[in-house]
Amino acid sequence: MHPCLTCGACCAYFRVSFHWSETDPALGGPVPADLTEPFDPHRVVMRGTWEQKPRCVALDAEIGVRSRCSIHPQRPTVCRDVPASWEFGEPSPQCDKARIAWGLPALTAADWRWRDDAANDDDSNPDDHDNDPSTPLPPMRAA
Repeated sequence: MHPCLTCGACCAYFRVSFHWSETDPALGGPVPADLTEPFDPHRVVMRGTWEQKPRCVALDAEIGVRSRCSIHPQRPTVCRDVPASWEFGEPSPQCDKARIAWGLPALTAADWRWRDDAANDDDSNPDDHDNDPSTPLPPMRAA
């Protein structure tokens, strides 16, 4: 199972701000505007993420147990651009910081071994970032 489906820490740790045009359907913006609030003249934030204890309004989760984004296909670019640690062969400082803040261990390359033999991971199924899932993972480092 993808580690993000049992996490949700980043969605309940960071402010999610992005250009307002991502909420404008006339400009191709996919993010539902009613889930955002103004941040500055050029940016909006996902509701709930500008609080003292951030939690995105689109997050449906029990942090560290189960997690899903209720607008995943329409999520903002900033959310798309934060990979889970080691998902693409290197650590993600944002992922690690959020997980640790929630008392979860940082992910390692070993957390991605489940997909090595996944039936749907072949050359015809690249991920959201056009990475080829059949590319071997780097060797695991000793703990």
